[in-house]
Amino acid sequence: MTGVILKMKKILKSIYVSNLLYYIIVSEVVLLVFGFYFPILYPFANYALIIILSLVAVDAIILYSNKTGMFARRDTLDKLSNGDDNPVQIVLENRYLFPVRISVIDELPFQFQVRDKEFKLTIDSGKNKIVEYDLHPVKRGEYSFGAVNLFVKSPLGLVQKRFRFSQDMMVPVYPSFMQMRKYELLAISNNLTDAGIKKIRRRGNNVEFEQIKEYVAGDDYRTINWKATARKNKIMINQYQDEKSQQVYSLIDMGRVMRMPFEGLSLLDYAINSSLVISNIAMLKHDKAGIVTFSHKVQSVLLADRRNAQLQKILELLYNQKTGYLESDFENLFINVKTKINQRSLMLLYTNFESLSGLQRQLKYLRRLAKDHLLVVIFFENTELQSFLNTPATTTEEVYNKTIAEKFSYEKKLIVKELEKYGIHSILTAPQHLSVNTINKYLELKARGLI
Repeated sequence: MTGVILKMKKILKSIYVSNLLYYIIVSEVVLLVFGFYFPILYPFANYALIIILSLVAVDAIILYSNKTGMFARRDTLDKLSNGDDNPVQIVLENRYLFPVRISVIDELPFQFQVRDKEFKLTIDSGKNKIVEYDLHPVKRGEYSFGAVNLFVKSPLGLVQKRFRFSQDMMVPVYPSFMQMRKYELLAISNNLTDAGIKKIRRRGNNVEFEQIKEYVAGDDYRTINWKATARKNKIMINQYQDEKSQQVYSLIDMGRVMRMPFEGLSLLDYAINSSLVISNIAMLKHDKAGIVTFSHKVQSVLLADRRNAQLQKILELLYNQKTGYLESDFENLFINVKTKINQRSLMLLYTNFESLSGLQRQLKYLRRLAKDHLLVVIFFENTELQSFLNTPATTTEEVYNKTIAEKFSYEKKLIVKELEKYGIHSILTAPQHLSVNTINKYLELKARGLI
């Protein structure tokens, strides 16, 4: 008896009334009301009620006659890429002997704040269909998916049966490995210019001979080896490579100045994504990559290396970083770098200065860093301020506001000049161009033989 009750409860939890049945019930109620005033209609109302109840019973029996009438599976990446469009697929299979109409509702993680991810479709008997959509996370961390809910209707369409699949799936969101792979593929195929990376003429003797190889389109004709060409009877060139084993560190400010959002992503996450990209590019160029994260204290130090496991270590370290609201301590950063990093290295410092006075408070520590290492300070343009400056002023108040905005914009340029005065390189960039501008600076410094 208990088993029958539990089975009935399970059926009642999974059966839903369709909109069509609601409209039919409303029509039946109206017919019954009119039957009260016009007795001739009352028998028709009774017959209609019997027919409706019979059809509902038949529809329910059809839907519940096959316990495994539908199958669904959510396919996602093992981990999602922060700040990118990540593909999600829902694979559907109709195991009924008739075509069905389905409403698919996917329960997304709360971080997306989406409650209406619904798809409506029809699937013929024995056929499969795939529902595809993209998710764009803007925060790192664990994302918990709920169930894939299927609300299935038979050709009668009076009631719906709910199926639930792929419940309680957890997927981590990592720094943008999609962006990293994009630049990695471009670097391997020598097509970095397609992404806005500049071709920079090399100066000095910071390259060494690697091998003689056959000429392909795009190679520098000035490196043709005429003796090898005559011997092989085809054009051969000398191939050179950059000097290896230079150290490249990404110093990431985790303080409150990096919490400012841009298109949903914080400046910190832009810096983390860029650090992953530049670390990978540096290792492809046979340099060593390392990471230092800091706020009011140094939180993590991963010494530079280029062994196979290094990139995975960098990815895991960046994934686990948490931001704070405290002001960053550059003195503590300098002391830790001085203690733990002895070899002269390229230091890419991701931070943000909104005013010249903010820079001057930290300048003495930046100068000390620049004395031992090649320091590049990377900070951000206020893009909303720039768009406001590009809008013509029409009122006195707007003129006043634009004057103040011009002052803040000019201070950013003064910060660049102040850093140049002390031989410190800088990158002032919009967040969306951060990775491209950082790679360009890295390649420029290598071409000039500064690292």
